[in-house]
Amino acid sequence: MLKKKLTFMLIPDSLGVSKQLSIPTLLIYGVVAAVAVLLFASFYLSSIYFSDKVNETELEQLRAENERLKEKYDQMRWNLAEVEDRYITLVEKEIKIRSLFDLPEVASEERQLGIGGPGALNAAQFSQTEMTAYSTESEVDHLLRLSEFELEKYSEVEGALEGVRARLEHTPSIWPTKGWLSRGYGMKYDPFTGYKRMHRGIDIANHTGTPIVTTAAGKVVQVKTDVNMGKYIVVDHGYGFRTRYGHLSKTQAKVGQKVQRGEVIGLMGSTGYSTGPHLHYEVIRNGKFFNPTKYILNDMN
Repeated sequence: MLKKKLTFMLIPDSLGVSKQLSIPTLLIYGVVAAVAVLLFASFYLSSIYFSDKVNETELEQLRAENERLKEKYDQMRWNLAEVEDRYITLVEKEIKIRSLFDLPEVASEERQLGIGGPGALNAAQFSQTEMTAYSTESEVDHLLRLSEFELEKYSEVEGALEGVRARLEHTPSIWPTKGWLSRGYGMKYDPFTGYKRMHRGIDIANHTGTPIVTTAAGKVVQVKTDVNMGKYIVVDHGYGFRTRYGHLSKTQAKVGQKVQRGEVIGLMGSTGYSTGPHLHYEVIRNGKFFNPTKYILNDMN
């Protein structure tokens, strides 16, 4: 079969001479096989070439994406540094607040908390971006735990200050009326007898009908009239504090009424043991009389 030949007849036009061409069958098979091999090799090499091109494109895309991620992580680290600075500022303010209001301090060791966070990485096995991501994750984790701790401590401070605020709201701290100080606290001459006697409050003079206000939040416990104080009101502020407002021309509060600092409770007058329109104002704490001016924080007018 290998020695067989294929004969081709070449017949030209009517004027030409016919020719006969014999080609061994083996040669034909060889040519066909060679063409097939060339086609296969061509397709194979082309696929490798295009595959390499695709891989290279994907690699470039991955490199670009990796670079973008690195830039984002770098920006995150800057932001984290700023957050940490703000956290430190908050801690400093918390410490000042605790010092100002005599609240217990937090030990520095307690503020550090544990190390925690993700496990340690072997730098030789990971890229720079992966190491940056790990470091950023560690910082985020640490700041989250610190922020939770600080939030808890601020809640403690807030709770303590709520008690302080309530106490301040119920501490007499403003002038009870407008006018001028006509008589102070202490041993003073009695205008009727001329002898010195203990004056347990202060006298503030002004026109009859000048509004009288309570100097702190509290509850009205007395609205009475007697020979010495004339018409007067007593307010219980809690925390051991009471205030008394005497010589009123008119009372505008009732026993049991809750009042706020600055609320009008009466009008200035000259009732009782008095030489003219004024307010006699007393501050009593735990049954003892104190100089009211030591508690006044604002200006009279």
